[in-house]
Amino acid sequence: MAIKYSVGLPQGFVWELVGRRDPAEALDALLRWTKAAEEYGYDTIWVADHMMTVPPSQEMLFECWTTTVALLRETERIRIGQLATCNNYHNPALQAKMASTADVLGGGRFTFGIGAGWYEADYHGYGFEFPAAGERLRQLEEAVQIIRRMWTEDEVTFEGKHYTVRGAVNQPKGIQQPHIPMMIAGGGEKVTLKLVAQYGDYCNVIGDAAEVGRKFGILRQHCEDAGRDYDSIRRSVLMHSVIDETDEKAAARVPQWAPAVFPGDISTYGLVGTVDTIRERIAGYEEAGVQEFVISFPDTLQTDLLRQFAEEFIG
Repeated sequence: MAIKYSVGLPQGFVWELVGRRDPAEALDALLRWTKAAEEYGYDTIWVADHMMTVPPSQEMLFECWTTTVALLRETERIRIGQLATCNNYHNPALQAKMASTADVLGGGRFTFGIGAGWYEADYHGYGFEFPAAGERLRQLEEAVQIIRRMWTEDEVTFEGKHYTVRGAVNQPKGIQQPHIPMMIAGGGEKVTLKLVAQYGDYCNVIGDAAEVGRKFGILRQHCEDAGRDYDSIRRSVLMHSVIDETDEKAAARVPQWAPAVFPGDISTYGLVGTVDTIRERIAGYEEAGVQEFVISFPDTLQTDLLRQFAEEFIG
């Protein structure tokens, strides 16, 4: 399987829209960027699910689900997915219904991504309870079962500790067969990767090539335990890229927000450096089992960065 290159939408979470005051103009900029990503051959645009910037500010941030549907209607080829919708922000049966409708609106180009949630400021700011991590993961485990069944069964009844569904009907179920692909995001080794092996079609992790390879080894073991074909799961890594004449110049351009998303020093393991350095790092990740890079760039609304990377690595 040829490696895929995808991009994270610069929708405002890490202040990509800083200084913009006209929301219509900001949206137009995002749509131009989206259409450029489609033109340059990227596989998927991934939309984050947050309500406030990190750290919280008065800067603009476009909401996940409404933005996802807008992009599906404004594009023709590229896939649109979520990395990832927060399970606690919507009832899972409702999320299944929303995803099914989005898939129809996009002509079968939607990837549903879900995670347990982590950004405490969103929870408190918008009035959601913020359970402990273990509780959020147990809620996620019930949610992904409900969602998968809503896409594949005529009528769903589920009695869980956290969620109850009684005779739920979901029509239309979407276009893709046998169902909309589900990404379960996160690299938790005991629970999240086990959920991927049981219910997921995609996974997404963060780290250097050695750490990513180790996590994929754990995923493989979970797949064996569940009787699942490891190679049926698409494996992706969250990544940042800066191309420059030297590795040092590229490292100096890594944005200040990077440590809020990426562990350690992303310049030492990301797609950061000269073209040759980046090719070597891509090869290392591919050897570790990565099939897709989900990339962010500095100066994120500058479409020339999308084009530069595509010309060098997508072809």
